[in-house]
Amino acid sequence: MDKQEQMQFFREIFDSSLPRLGPGDDASTRKALDIWLSAMPRRKAPNPAKLRILDLGCGNGTQTIQLAKHLDGAILAVDNHQPYLDELKRRAEAAGVSEKIRLYLRDMCDLGLKDGSFDLIWSEGAIFVMGFRKGLETCHGLLAPGGGLGLSELVWLRPEPPAECRQYFADVYPVMVDNDTNLATIRDCGFELLGHFSPPESAWLDCYYAPIEERLQSLEKMHAADTERMKMIEAIQREIESYRKYSSYYGYMFYIMQRRYSGAHRELR
Repeated sequence: MDKQEQMQFFREIFDSSLPRLGPGDDASTRKALDIWLSAMPRRKAPNPAKLRILDLGCGNGTQTIQLAKHLDGAILAVDNHQPYLDELKRRAEAAGVSEKIRLYLRDMCDLGLKDGSFDLIWSEGAIFVMGFRKGLETCHGLLAPGGGLGLSELVWLRPEPPAECRQYFADVYPVMVDNDTNLATIRDCGFELLGHFSPPESAWLDCYYAPIEERLQSLEKMHAADTERMKMIEAIQREIESYRKYSSYYGYMFYIMQRRYSGAHRELR
């Protein structure tokens, strides 16, 4: 398969009909929102009834629906795959929140949006596409002073993971760092941290991996004779097994922060 065929099959695996396209759950989305909302009364903050919200890398919109249900304002939902946006539209209409959501087919790394045009940016499991620091810098520019940012990023939760686990991520996500390193980057990029937490293992195993495993079983039957497609299926199965074995060593960290009102972030080192 060439790269285009690989991407097509990747999208076939991660079909828009799946409940989620990354680890997470509604409770974690609401918890992160509550942290941001609870901080608003004690700081200068945007009018919560007129929020300008950006969902960056929205996928099929599970978290977008939660944002629309719990916040007043207008949400711009960005993804580069039209079938995901189509599914988000369907879900938003079913949930009765479609009037709050505008869909935007665009690459995250080339957004074409004005600086300072959002009060809240959300990005669950997608900021890695830009890179953590670059993503923070991009969001800092897009946010109005005092605007909020909620995102989740893969981190090491414990030091000295087993060699097998460390080698696995050296191959698939070598830039992963620990929580303290990310907290320092957040401060360095001009944000005040409001809170952070790690979503539960069920957000991975029950909400994300269980539906994917069912889909992989179906695809295995369809493509048993296709070596290259089977390799892609097996790679995702290895990812799931890795989490089952080593979930105490790594996971997502949900960071909730606010763009500082004054003072540019420090020069990059």
